[in-house]
Amino acid sequence: MNYKKVAMAHDKKIALVAHDNKKKDLVEWASFNRDLLAHHKVFATGTTGEILEKELGFPITKLQS
Repeated sequence: MNYKKVAMAHDKKIALVAHDNKKKDLVEWASFNRDLLAHHKVFATGTTGEILEKELGFPITKLQS
């Protein structure tokens, strides 16, 4: 099988979305990976974005859910 390598930009666009009963898990995961996420453009839906922004300490682009 042939594989094709695709060059990717250094800075990624990452969307973080969680159902209400999984927000705590997502925040815990994001906190653990905070230093890695801080180098990228992070998007999240409204409430999740607000929670993540307070917890992580960097701007999150918040989208309408």
